[in-house]
Amino acid sequence: MKVIQVEQIIDNIKEMCMEANYYLSEDMKKALYEAADREESPLGCQILNQLKENLDIAGESQIPICQDTGMAVVFASVGQDVRIEGGSLSDAINEGVRQGYTEGYLRKSVVKDPFFRENTKDNTPAVIHYDIVPGEELKLTLAPKGFGSENMSRIFMLKPADGMEGAKEAVLSVVKEAGPNACPPVVVGVGIGGTFEKAALLAKQALTREAGEHSEIPYVKEMEEELLGKINGLGIGPAGLGGTVTALAVNINTYPTHIAGLPVAVNMCCHVNRHVTRVL
Repeated sequence: MKVIQVEQIIDNIKEMCMEANYYLSEDMKKALYEAADREESPLGCQILNQLKENLDIAGESQIPICQDTGMAVVFASVGQDVRIEGGSLSDAINEGVRQGYTEGYLRKSVVKDPFFRENTKDNTPAVIHYDIVPGEELKLTLAPKGFGSENMSRIFMLKPADGMEGAKEAVLSVVKEAGPNACPPVVVGVGIGGTFEKAALLAKQALTREAGEHSEIPYVKEMEEELLGKINGLGIGPAGLGGTVTALAVNINTYPTHIAGLPVAVNMCCHVNRHVTRVL
């Protein structure tokens, strides 16, 4: 049995909060640079080049890529043979977020109550999703989520008869409705199947997949490629000012579902699709 001290978890989460907000992951950076090369609109090219410059400034100065440093979302894959010592895993994750956001001078965007909106002043609590897996590793993925794009996300409870075409149309409708509000170019995370809440979780997890890495399921890969082409044909473009690059990637996750349903969730994210993974 592997023993992990909570202090190790706190330190890693703290560092991940700052890393995710100061530096765009290599997959997203590559996708953005490639998008700038193929954008056909002069204004779209100008915007994408400004975003590239913004990345350089953020990394060199260690300041946030975006002023919305997000609500901390953590996916914790916990090995069955891991033992956490010194406190609870959830408390450790939240303490890491608290330290990362305060010491890293990251904007605190979380309020204690959805109606009585007093700021918690340290960006806690995080949203934590746990998965118990075989082995003796603790895998942590931190994905700070800004709400300009989060607010444009949607879920549909389709009929089975709506089928694949209905699911595709649902995804396209979300991107069309979002327009400039999700800060394009976007990454589109899609969850299909499961239940109401499972579809949403699948879509959120899909955003953490590397841009350009497709599903291993052939028909899902085809859907991703088709939807990316159709989304980029909408003409929304960078910052919603027109162009040929509206999305950098479409990532779809699927799951078995009930005979009576076809849940489809779409989780939008801007080009600042932050995700950092560490294995302890």
